[in-house]
Formats: sequence, C-alpha cells, structure tokens
Amino acid sequence: MARIAVCPGSFDPVTFGHLDIITRAAKVFDELYVVVLNNSSKQPLFSVDERIELIKMVTKNIPNAKVDSFQGLLVDYAESVNANAIIRGLRAVSDFEYEMQITSMNRVLNDKIETFFIMTNNQYSFLSSSIVKEVAKYDGKISELVPPEVEEALISKFKGNKE
Repeated sequence: MARIAVCPGSFDPVTFGHLDIITRAAKVFDELYVVVLNNSSKQPLFSVDERIELIKMVTKNIPNAKVDSFQGLLVDYAESVNANAIIRGLRAVSDFEYEMQITSMNRVLNDKIETFFIMTNNQYSFLSSSIVKEVAKYDGKISELVPPEVEEALISKFKGNKE
C-alpha cells in the first residue's frame, strides 16, 4: 500500500519554511499532495492559480510532490486522493494549540487519517507568509526567506500596486 500524505496550507506565498516541511515529508511518503487552501475568509495576495504555479516551480525537483487546491474539509480531500496522512508544520509552541484542535477535529471526522507534525528547521521558526509579504511590500530583502521565483513574483505584485 502506497504511503500518501497531504500537506495543506495557504502558501500565500510559499516560503523556505514551507519548502523545508515539503522536502522532508516527501522523503517519508511515496506521494505528497501539496494542497492550496482556498480560504474565503482570507484576502490572499496571490490567486489560488498563482500559488499553485509558484509551488509547482519550487517543487519541480521533488518528483513525488503533486500540487493541487481544495475547498471544504481537508479530510474529504485526503480521502479523495487515498491519503492516509496529513502533514502539518510547526514553527513554535504557539502553533501547537491551534494545530491540536484541528487535528482532534479531523480525527473525529475521519479516524483513518493520521496527522504528523514536522518541526521546521530552526532557521525558519520565525518565518510566515505574512511577514514575507510585509517585508516585500516595503522593498525589504526577502532572498533568504523565499525561492527566487517567489521573490520575483512578490516584487512584481507589489510593483503593480505602487503604480
């Protein structure tokens, strides 16, 4: 039986912290679905399609990573791709309480799908997409926070907002 996992997130935009989790999870699972949440309660900078394209670009060297999007319940998506695991990244203790609530609810909804937490590399423990967007908005240096393709997309996005 194939080991299939889903790694969900808003990825607005994808950062080196996300890539750290994705790369490490891809070493453990036969297939890894990196799925973009289409969260209607948030106002993303990048459209779902733009986020999918950026993730595809930066994961092109991870052969078992597939990129997709979903709306609705994560466990329903996981079941639709025959996943038996959900991967969640943790940056700090502050992430744990929220993630525990989500994991507990997912277990109630489908107890056949396990959740695995991966601690991000310490060098990315402060990193979030929100911080990256804020720094990029004011022309700050983000080359150590995101892949070059994402940096270009952010510069382009904010340049368009200034004109």
